Amino acid sequence: MNRAVPSRENIRSVVVRGTNWVGDAVMTVPALRELRRVLPSARITLATRSWSRGIFADSDFVDEIFVHDPTGHAFSDFRRQVSQWRSAGFDLAILFQNSFQAALTARSAGIPYRIGYSTQHRGFLLSSAIPLPSWQGDRHEVFYYLNIVEHLERTLIGKSELLQHAPNLELSIAAEGSERGRAILSSAGLPNGSPIVALCPGSTNSRAKRWPADRFAQLAELLVQHLGANILLIGAPDELEVSLRVAELMQTAPVMLTGATSLDDAVAVLSLVDVLISNDTGPAHISAALGTPTVVIFGPTNPVTTRPFSEAAVVVRNPPDCAPCMLRDCPIDHRCMTAIAPEAVFEQVLTIMKSTKVGSVPEVQG
Repeated sequence: MNRAVPSRENIRSVVVRGTNWVGDAVMTVPALRELRRVLPSARITLATRSWSRGIFADSDFVDEIFVHDPTGHAFSDFRRQVSQWRSAGFDLAILFQNSFQAALTARSAGIPYRIGYSTQHRGFLLSSAIPLPSWQGDRHEVFYYLNIVEHLERTLIGKSELLQHAPNLELSIAAEGSERGRAILSSAGLPNGSPIVALCPGSTNSRAKRWPADRFAQLAELLVQHLGANILLIGAPDELEVSLRVAELMQTAPVMLTGATSLDDAVAVLSLVDVLISNDTGPAHISAALGTPTVVIFGPTNPVTTRPFSEAAVVVRNPPDCAPCMLRDCPIDHRCMTAIAPEAVFEQVLTIMKSTKVGSVPEVQG
C-alpha cells in the first residue's frame, strides 16, 4: 500500500540504504546527487559497507555514512542496524538495495516513509512500493536508481524531469586524498616521467569477467615496449592470485598494489594514474567517474547496462553469439574473452591516451 510522503520541509533526515558492490555504488552517484537537489535541507545518511568511505568521503551530497559490515551473526547485525536507524530518527528511507531485509530494517526502525522497488515480495513493508521499470535491461543501471528519486520528486511536487537529463557520475577527491595517492606512488618508485598504467586483472564476484592473465601480461609488455609505461597492478585482496599470475608472466616487473591498499587509497591512486585497463569491475567505474582514461574489457556482461557511464571510458569487446550470458563461470570455453587480442586493447589505450593528451604518447610503428 502506498502512502503519501510529507512535504519537503518536513523531511529533515533521510537514510539511503546503499548497494553492496563497488561498481553499483558508483552507479548510485547520480541518484544521490539528485536526492540532494530534491531535498536540499535534509540531512542525508548513506547506510552501506565500510569500503564506501573511499567513494563518498569527499562528496557534497552525503552528510554521513553508517557502516554496516556483516559480522556473520545475521540476527545481531539486524538488531544493531535497526537500533541505529531508530535512534537517528529518520523521516524517510530510500532503499537502493533490493533485499527484503533492507525493507524490514526500515520498517522495524519505525521510519514512517519507506521508498523502494517492490522486489522480493517486500511491497507490504514499504509505504511507497515502486514496480520494476519496463525498460530495465534496456537502459543503463544508473537510471534504475535515478527512477527511485524521480518517484520521490513526483510524489513531493507532482512532476519530475529527472530521467530526461544526462546523469552526472563525476566524483572528486580532496587535496588530502591526492597527496596520499602521490605518496603511495612515490613510495613505490613512481612516477619517473613515463606514463603510469594501472591494470586490474581480477573480478571479485565473477571469474567469467576475467580476461586471461596471459593476455594482460602480453598487453603490459606492449605498453612497456612502445610507451615506456610503468605498470601498476591493483585489486582487492581476493584478486591477488590473478595479479601475481600476471606479474609472473610479465618480462618487466610491475608495481604490485593488489590487496595492499584500502579502497580509499585505491581511489587516490586511480585519480593520478594516466590510464586504467580493467575487466568489468568496481575500479573501472571509480576510475571513469574520477575522469581518468579507462579501458574496460567486456565479455559475459552487458555494456548497455553496466559499462562505466562516462566519456572517460571506452569498452573493448568481441562478443560471440552466447554473450552477454551474465554467468559468473563460463560453462564452455570462455570465447567472449579469449577472442579479445592484446593488440586490440593496446590500440584502444593509444586512442584514449591521445584523445585526452595523456603524457607523451609516441607514434607506434607496425
